[in-house]
Amino acid sequence: MEITATKLPGVLIITPKRFVDERGFFSEVYNKAALEQHGINVAFVQDNHSLSRDVGIVRGLHFQSPPHAQDKLVRVGVGAVYDVAVDIRKGSPTYGEWFGIELSAENGKQLFIPKGFLHGFATKQQNSELLYKCSDVYAPACDGVVDFSDAGIGIDWGLDPRDAMLSEKDMNAQKFSTFDSPFVWEQG
Repeated sequence: MEITATKLPGVLIITPKRFVDERGFFSEVYNKAALEQHGINVAFVQDNHSLSRDVGIVRGLHFQSPPHAQDKLVRVGVGAVYDVAVDIRKGSPTYGEWFGIELSAENGKQLFIPKGFLHGFATKQQNSELLYKCSDVYAPACDGVVDFSDAGIGIDWGLDPRDAMLSEKDMNAQKFSTFDSPFVWEQG
């Protein structure tokens, strides 16, 4: 596995090796020991799989607060998305900064997003399937969402926010400017 740091400490791009032949490919997408060698010591307890049928669907920016905060390992099984992480750790030197990357079935890249970050994605192809591992179970009482199009963050999603297809939950998201993050940066 190739692991590359991003501008946001802790957010990592993971590119598993692919073994390709005339039949297709084989790729080991998760290996606990290999990730631990790179400092990712996470016990994943839940796998999620979402299908977004149309181009221009935006899901996020989501987070789950303590005590059920989640580390995520995100990849695309079919299609392509623009995947984004936003630092929401109070006191962090990169608080409010974001990182985005195209994850696709074709490129095989994954994004590791630790606790203390918002997460969201915009679909770039029809019938895109996002698969992700989580370090804690879904807890509705800890579920939160911040407006994906908030100018205070300034994410370039590659689409007009007025054209984005959103869930009701995401349409009613709080603004980043009024968001009181439950996460605190721990220098380490």
